[in-house]
Amino acid sequence: MALTLVTGAAGYIGAAAVQELLQAGKAVRALDCLNVGGESLLSFWGHPKLEFLRGDITDEGLRRKALVDVESVVHLAAMVGDPACKQQPELARRINLEASCQLGEEARAAGVLNFIFVSTCSNYGLSDPNTLASEESPLRPLSLYAETKVAVEQYLLERSDGMAVTVLRLATVYGVAPRMRFDLTVNEFARDAVLRGQIQIYGEQHYRPYVHVRDVARAIVTVLASPDSVRRGQIFNVGDTEENYSKRALGRLLQERLPNLKIDYVASGPDPRSYRVNFGKIRSVLGFAPRYRVPDGMDQVISLVRSGIPTDPYEARWRNT
Repeated sequence: MALTLVTGAAGYIGAAAVQELLQAGKAVRALDCLNVGGESLLSFWGHPKLEFLRGDITDEGLRRKALVDVESVVHLAAMVGDPACKQQPELARRINLEASCQLGEEARAAGVLNFIFVSTCSNYGLSDPNTLASEESPLRPLSLYAETKVAVEQYLLERSDGMAVTVLRLATVYGVAPRMRFDLTVNEFARDAVLRGQIQIYGEQHYRPYVHVRDVARAIVTVLASPDSVRRGQIFNVGDTEENYSKRALGRLLQERLPNLKIDYVASGPDPRSYRVNFGKIRSVLGFAPRYRVPDGMDQVISLVRSGIPTDPYEARWRNT
């Protein structure tokens, strides 16, 4: 049976991707070291097309074992985000850069047909707010996290040979998922708005694009279902052009939902990672369009926090750092 290997399968995006792939009828081998736990996989544990492999992506023997009988790889395993990478830079390079490049080489040698590398729109760094960054825009990585992503993108695309490599540059992710995170901007703002009745916003004028975690999972499935000829060696920004928001705009959306919310706008200098992105290519080439908008995600998080299901949304397990 041809398998789809998902690395980082128990993570925020990974668990959502595994679920979407299983629903699409794919046989999935889920690989994760479980550093944030594995509860996100419980809802589909025992699925006849799910196989779980526990281990670290830096383990060469494990990688080779994971690639046996694999047709497609969805590579998500990483030390995610600027703060985490800044705290442990050597480990970040070993996981995000070295292990990722090695996995690409081993996948090609193992005869893997499709390799999706999940990257980030933060690779664009600071850009003119009046200009939308596209897949052809210059890359200006301003953090170690983005630097490793750019390096792996280039490495994989230059050495793909017979393997169809596709790079997905994600907008900033938000929304409720099997492995919840409250350390992402939209989720964090919504949590604090409900529980504290006030939020602080630094750099209200700074822009980011946003995409729901479920839409990221759908984009992954869309790529794998697309003809080889349209995705091979391609880079796609994942999101929607209408979903570029300033932080002030996020504040306004929250106040529409929570009229008593108090917002403290804190002056700050230029943010080197302020950017807006064009997502036209993935829509025109693959026919992909997100189903969710930031207001939908805010409503989901507000409802989740009010439910009390995460008994303490400030616990360390709900964040990556």
